[in-house]
Formats: sequence, structure tokens, C-alpha cells
Amino acid sequence: MRRAIIERFRAKHGELRIATLRPKFITASLGQMTPSVARNWLKAIRHLMAYAVSADLCQADPTQGIKLPKLKTDGIHSWTEPEIATYEAAHMIGTKARLAFALLLYTAQRVSDVAGMGPQHIRNGVLHVRQKKTGTVLDIPVHPDLRAVIDATPSEHLTFLTSSKTGKPYVGNDFSQQFRIWCDAAELPHCSAHGLRKAACRRLAEAGCSANEIAAISGHATLSEVQRYTKAADQSRMARAAMARQVNDVATSSVKLSEV
Repeated sequence: MRRAIIERFRAKHGELRIATLRPKFITASLGQMTPSVARNWLKAIRHLMAYAVSADLCQADPTQGIKLPKLKTDGIHSWTEPEIATYEAAHMIGTKARLAFALLLYTAQRVSDVAGMGPQHIRNGVLHVRQKKTGTVLDIPVHPDLRAVIDATPSEHLTFLTSSKTGKPYVGNDFSQQFRIWCDAAELPHCSAHGLRKAACRRLAEAGCSANEIAAISGHATLSEVQRYTKAADQSRMARAAMARQVNDVATSSVKLSEV
């Protein structure tokens, strides 16, 4: 890709001395490109100029100090329902891979919090969580589907999940790396553990939960964060539900008027 970019650059500007290339020209060129194209172009030209400096073809790299254009993204990918079904089909109930998945999806918690969950945290059907990142204390009712997975998965430790390498609770990024392996095995290379937190919030939004209700489970400190996580909510489903309520209200009002 970089060779193609540099070849096009040579075809267009190859007659000019590389020593005369200035930051102003780099900035002007970037301004004519989309952010994604500009990022690839700048990376390629930056490599070219690094070589030119090392070969004494110019004194300074004109790309230094020029920042890569930012790409507008929705952040970490939120799992879709087909992707959730694909993972569940690949990892049966009773496996650690499925237990990890269920804990992430049905608690809406961060990876670090899920890695530390154990049987002792569930009392009277409620999961008690103290979030590592914020210190927020949450009481989350255990979803029936999560309960079924927990009951079907052998566990002899203080945490539900333990490393297959050490037999001990996951530390650092070990859990995220292991979940990456499970996702790849299910042929879901673009899905991640954190994406299930977003999917959980999306599901709650589609079920009609308010931002405050979602935050009571996820533990988000601000409602703006919840709204960002629920951008993937099924707009069509919620619109139909809203319209159905309106139609029902109109019908109910008509019946009352006819009785007057």
C-alpha cells in the first residue's frame, strides 16, 4: 500500500527536489484528502522522508510535527444479535468460554470486574459488585440465563474464571487475551470482551429501560456515557413500540369519548 502511495507521489511530483519539500505542502496535500486516505498517505511519506534524511538527501523531515487526522468512529464494536448467536453456537453451556461470555453480557460490567466475580458475590439471587475503576457498589439481579450457565459450569475457586495456564484468577490483560482467543475460535475477529458491555446496554435500551435504569446496572457515572453505549440500540424496534403506545392511547381515548 505504501509503495503504491509513493509511486503516485513520484509520478505527480518526481521532478522536484526532495530537499525543497516543506511542511506547508504536506499540510495542503492532507487537506485535500479524506481522513482515512490522509492517514495512510502521511504514514507513507513520513517513511520516505525518514529515509531521505538518513541518506543525506535533505536536512529535515517536513512531516515531523504534523499530526495524523482523526477518524470518526463509534469506538469499540458493539456485538449484534447474530454475533451473539454465533458465539453461543461455538461455545456450549458448561464451558469456561460460555461462562465468561454470559458474565460479560448479563452484568454489563468491565472485563476487570468480571474477572474477579465469584460464587461468594451472589446472595439471594443478587450479584454484588464493587467496580475496580470507580469504586461504585452495585447490586445486580442475576439474569435467569446467567444463572443457568453458572449452574452448568464447574467451579472450585473463589472466582468463576481462572487461567488455564496457572489455574489461578486472571491478572492484568490475561482475561482479555483469552477472550480474544475464544472470539477468534468462533470466527468473530472484530468482536471483543468490552463490546459485550455495549451490547448489554443496547439490549437494555431496546427493552425500554431508561438511561438511569441502564446506569444502575452498568455503573456508568454519567448518563452521557450510557447514551454513547446505547447508540447501537434498535431504533426501528423502539419506534414501533412508541407508535404502538400512541395508537393504544388514541384507541383508549376514542372508547372513553364514545361512552360519554
